[in-house]
Amino acid sequence: MTQKNDFSKNRLTKKSDNLSKWYHEVVNLADLATTSEVKGSMIIKANGYALWEKVQQILDVKFKEDGVKNYYFPLLIPYHLLKKEKEHLEGFSPELAVVTYAGGEKLKEPYVLRPTSETIMYRTFSDWIQSYRDLPLKINQWCNVIRWEKRTYPFLRTTEFLWQEGHTVHQTEKEAVDMALKALKWYQWFYEEYFALSPYLGLKSEQEKFAGAKTTYGIELVIPNGKSLQAATTHNLGDNFSKVFEITFLNNQRKKCYPFQTSWGLSTRSIGGLILIHGDDAGLILPPQVADPQVVILTVKGKNKSQNNKIQAQAEKIYSSLKENQFRVILDDDSKLSLGYRINEWEIKGVPLRIEIGEKEVQENKVKFARRDNFEKSFIPEHKIIETTRETLAAIQKNLLSQSKKIKKDLTVNVDNYEDFKKQAQAKKFIRAFWCGNKNCEEKIKEETKLTTRVLEMDRLNKKESGPCVYCGKKAQQKWLFAQSY
Repeated sequence: MTQKNDFSKNRLTKKSDNLSKWYHEVVNLADLATTSEVKGSMIIKANGYALWEKVQQILDVKFKEDGVKNYYFPLLIPYHLLKKEKEHLEGFSPELAVVTYAGGEKLKEPYVLRPTSETIMYRTFSDWIQSYRDLPLKINQWCNVIRWEKRTYPFLRTTEFLWQEGHTVHQTEKEAVDMALKALKWYQWFYEEYFALSPYLGLKSEQEKFAGAKTTYGIELVIPNGKSLQAATTHNLGDNFSKVFEITFLNNQRKKCYPFQTSWGLSTRSIGGLILIHGDDAGLILPPQVADPQVVILTVKGKNKSQNNKIQAQAEKIYSSLKENQFRVILDDDSKLSLGYRINEWEIKGVPLRIEIGEKEVQENKVKFARRDNFEKSFIPEHKIIETTRETLAAIQKNLLSQSKKIKKDLTVNVDNYEDFKKQAQAKKFIRAFWCGNKNCEEKIKEETKLTTRVLEMDRLNKKESGPCVYCGKKAQQKWLFAQSY
């Protein structure tokens, strides 16, 4: 504990003092990403990209189990395709990057760098789909997108970012709704089981839904400063896009029909949420399920060469044993740097479990365990290292999820009147309150408090409730979550 305080206090801003500054420092010191020469875009470094690879590996398996296949579509979208769906174009127009000059000449028609791929995909779907036998069509692509953001933060909001975007086509709207809800559950499962984050999930308001969608469902993460991070969305597109792009199929009665569609996505923003929620004053904390490495072994050597050789041999033996048992482990035997400095570096990078081996440990046939989530230390007999490592990593994963649930619970309040609403908004809380559904009330609340509707929680969708709208006082039937968004 002393070593942590000695080395970290001069390098990292306290998380509770300035979350934004702390966040940028952690991204930098943990070697996750750095700035680039491109406005608002980052260079994702090896440590950051390893997390994204984990996201890809985990979700890709889940998608494919459901019959979703990976495709890749062009980055450039002809401008006329975006114009075909008016609401979609209006929703994205402030963020579009448009290519007007290429090949040494002005283009006859400009191209848009994809902000999302609905339009170029769906033009192609009209060629691919002819009969009900072609449905359902389920595709996904892992790619980059470009959205010209005015204010950017690494991982959270960047001009160029990485994501997956799933797109499906169905015979009935019920199938489309079921698919959108299934994807929402996939994202909930991923955040809880792998990132150890407890999200809110539910329906978005008309104002907050995806441009061109019939309904949008969202995953919202509760950040320790009381703000909400939209961490994934799924959309029931209805037949809006199929009508615009003339996607039709003949049903089993030879009748020409428009299909119903969905789209759903999760991006590198997820990594930003993980950093913000799990980090502490010593740096990043990675959940064992996605950490690579999960375990770091540190040798603690002295001046006795013979003893140091024994320490090294023991460390290599334990390293090999952990590797053989499928743990992601690294051996740090760099004696040029002080032990305190090395501990500090691995704490900043968030490695869940640290194992220290020195002269005392070799003599007593044991090792020192140090947990990253709570800094608890213990001495483990050599013959119990594998078993205890497995148990400790599972305990860390469980503890991180519990902490996320506590943050969510502690920062969420129920409010019955607008005066209390404004006080809780000042206190940086998630607010659950009755809202009549009128967009004018929604806009006024945002204008006066900066809070927006986040979701109508899934367990409240069909719940019978009644009360006065927190803003206008008119009858309302549902309580919505409000928060200030990133």
